[in-house]
Parts: sequence; C-alpha cells; structure tokens
Amino acid sequence: MSEPTFGFVSAETLPLFTDLYELRMMQAYANRDHNPRATFSLFVRDLPPNRGYMVAAGLEQAIHYVESLSFEDRALEYLAEQGFDDAFLERLAAFEFTGEIRGVPEGTPVFANEPLLEVTAPILQAQLLETALINQIGYQSLIATKASRMRDVIDRDGDGQRLIDFGSRRAHGTDAGMKAARAAYIGGFDGTSNVAAGEAFGIPVSGTMAHSWVQSFERERDAFEAFVAEYGDESVLLIDTYETVGGARIAREVADAADVDLRGVRLDSGDLPALSKAVDEVVPGVDQFISSGIDEYAIRAFFDRGGVGAGFGPGTALVTSADAPKVEGVYKLVAVERDGEMQPTMKLSAGKVTYPGSKTVRRTESDGQYAGDIVGLRDESLPGSEQLVPVIEDGKRVSELPDLDRIRDTATAKRRMLPVEHRRIDDPDPYPVQIGEKLRQETDRLRRTLE
Repeated sequence: MSEPTFGFVSAETLPLFTDLYELRMMQAYANRDHNPRATFSLFVRDLPPNRGYMVAAGLEQAIHYVESLSFEDRALEYLAEQGFDDAFLERLAAFEFTGEIRGVPEGTPVFANEPLLEVTAPILQAQLLETALINQIGYQSLIATKASRMRDVIDRDGDGQRLIDFGSRRAHGTDAGMKAARAAYIGGFDGTSNVAAGEAFGIPVSGTMAHSWVQSFERERDAFEAFVAEYGDESVLLIDTYETVGGARIAREVADAADVDLRGVRLDSGDLPALSKAVDEVVPGVDQFISSGIDEYAIRAFFDRGGVGAGFGPGTALVTSADAPKVEGVYKLVAVERDGEMQPTMKLSAGKVTYPGSKTVRRTESDGQYAGDIVGLRDESLPGSEQLVPVIEDGKRVSELPDLDRIRDTATAKRRMLPVEHRRIDDPDPYPVQIGEKLRQETDRLRRTLE
C-alpha cells in the first residue's frame, strides 16, 4: 500500500498544513520557556442531523502525519519569510514528536463528547497537530458514516447489493476524493471508480462506460457491439442514453448475437425503480447497476417500490455527505502540567463547555449488543471495554495499524452490535452515554474554581 496522499501538500511542506496561530503560539511557548506537558482531546460536541452514531475513520492518515513531521529547508525558509525568529526556526529544524497518542480504532461507532483521539506531549508539539488531526479524522469519519448508513439499509432491506463509490469527480478536491474512497470502503462499500484510490489503498476498482461512448457511434447498437467485442462477458452496458427499455432490448440482442453473458447493465436516469422492473422483464437474470442521485434514502425508496438491482453507485451524496455535510470536530486542551503534575483544565464558554482531564471511554454490552458508554477520567474504574487504545508512546508507534479489509470487517461487525434504534436513518434514538462520577465531580469542582 502506498503512503497516503495529502493532496497538493508535499512532504517538504507537510508541517505547514496548520493554522498560523498554532505556529505563533509555538514560538511564544519556546521563547517564553513555557512548554509544559499537555493533553488535548479530539471529539465532536454534536452528531450531524439524523445521525445516531458516527464511524471513526482516518486514524491511519493521522498517525502517518505525526510520524512524517519534519521541518525541512523549504518549510523553514517560508517561515523565515513570515517573520519567525531564528531561534524558533532552529528549534523547528530539530522537531520530533516525543509524546503519546491514544485513539479509537477505525471502524468503531463513536458518539458526541467522546474522545476519538487524545494527544499528550509537550504543548509546543501537541499544539502543532490540531489542524491536520481534525482534518484527517473529521472528514473520513463523516464519509464512513454516510457509507455505513447505505450499507445498513441494504443489510436490512436488500439482498446483498454491491456499493461502488462514484463520487471522485464531485469531491471537494483530489485529496477529498481519495479519502472519500477509503472512508466509504471502511463504511461497507465494495469498491471505487477511482483508480488512484485503488492503487493507494488496495480498494477494488470498478467501472462501466459513459454516455459519451454511446453517443460517439452512429447507432446505440454499434456502440454496444464494439464494447462487447472488446470486453466480452465482462461488459456492463449503459442502456439509458436514449430510451432505457429499448436500450435493454438492444443490449440483449447484441449479447445473444455475440454469444456472451453480459456482466450487467447500468441505469443512470429516470424513474429508477419502475425502469429497473421493466428492464428485468427484457433481460431477466442480468445484473442491473443503479446510479444517479443515490444515497441511503434513495436506496430505501428503491426497495420500497420493488426495484430490481444488483448494486448502486452513489456519488455526490456520498463524497459530500449531502444531507449532513459537516462534522465540527474540536481539539481542546483538557489537562496541563503544573508544579510537576498534570492538572485538569476546561473551557467555560457558553455552548462550548468541555469536560476536563484525560479520559477513558468504556463501552458496555448486553446480549451481544452495545448497551451504553461511560466517559470518565483516565484513572477512573468503570465497567466495560476501553475504546481508546495506545498508538504512540514516547514518540514511537506501539501498535500495528490494521489493513483496510480488517478495518472494514471491524466496522461491519461493530455496526451490527449497535441496536437498530440508534442506526435508523430518520430520527434515531440517542445512544446512552453517561459521565463517570469522578469526572462529574471534577467538572463541578473545576467549574466552581474557574467561575
């Protein structure tokens, strides 16, 4: 598997993928000799609309980013042009992450106010990571969740239909297209149309033909004959360039004449459930692949109306998470070293209160299903299994990152352990997340002190 891409950010400029205020604070930390150890927690305060859960994703890219951080000449020269002083630039030239990172494994369901990641390190180091970590984990978690919802609808109402990511051309940039393909695969997709994502992440690639192929020939029949002559039994013919049912008849005639078994036909416009049933009467037993405006709601409606299809190709709705296009991840200081000991800290801003201290997230089960989570202080004794696992200690990776197929299998198994009322695509019931008693007491004590 290739190293993950960060779009147009090269290895030389990767440490500059941060906000200016991070570097300004870092210089001040250095020059004022104020570099205590600190713990930052990455979480979301609220789930997006109609989301009863999110699927954690992006940890692998986040860890590769941390491991790759190095300020080389190009980055240092640019920062010098921005006015940063020589002493600080010399310190950056020797930058090395020496801290600890704990994270929720990719594919795990997560909920509001639970850390997806915690970083403990000298504050000068930990501060730098904020922008990139939110970027990598927030977006991929958003798309993995969207994909998981589509797979869940198929698991409940369908018959094992395939899901292929068709969204690269509508993604918000090349990096987003790559990461969307990866995240969708984690969420339960079977492949992608993006060849670069296939090469980089080992995702199966899939594709058919475009309307331009059909239009470039004088007759639709000529287009189908040429394609079948080239690809034989692997041919998937796009049959709706002119008239869908008529296109299906021509596809059948061409396949019969060439003595091939079509791999499938694709429908990309019109009343898809009704047309799929009509096409099934013309080419019974031939797989139909359905694209155009596909998301979890369209898939559910397709099944409700008795549509016939072997797979779906979501695009725009997937890579933009169109019905809920943002997740506001935050990276907040929750503990800082004072007088040689880590002391909890918190924000009190209206609507943006944070829970203090390094955390534990414990998940309880009942009859093979998730029953609820408890968020507590890291040293708090609580029931359930720990969700935050050590990934980096003393700057070195201490656990292997699983391959993408294993992450995908984990995501499927864990999604099925989440009770269905929390997975509904409309008005899901809130999943129970409690606050541990020690964390509650510490929050109340610190609030009183700060006020």
